[in-house]
Amino acid sequence: MDIRIHLEGNCLFISGPITYDNVVEVTRAGEAAIKADDMLVDLTGVTQVDSSAVSMLLEWMRTTQTYGRRTEFVNLPSNLADLIELYDVGSLLPTGKPAESI
Repeated sequence: MDIRIHLEGNCLFISGPITYDNVVEVTRAGEAAIKADDMLVDLTGVTQVDSSAVSMLLEWMRTTQTYGRRTEFVNLPSNLADLIELYDVGSLLPTGKPAESI
């Protein structure tokens, strides 16, 4: 699976698939950035997801809260937004457009 994670300032860019096959790797890489600072997570480049991607976002939010950080998820692919709605966890995941404040 060809996943790319790129940190640029306070923006974490994720591209490629996020599935059961690589979710542990992606989760750990993202957690390192989220522990360090407030983070805007841009998911524009995500090409494929399954339910494990929702679990990953929830884990990142737990990390955010544990370390007293702020995280926002932007540019979610429609299939990921659909899963978030299906599992009724949208209130737990701050999503929106890129914010200047983070």
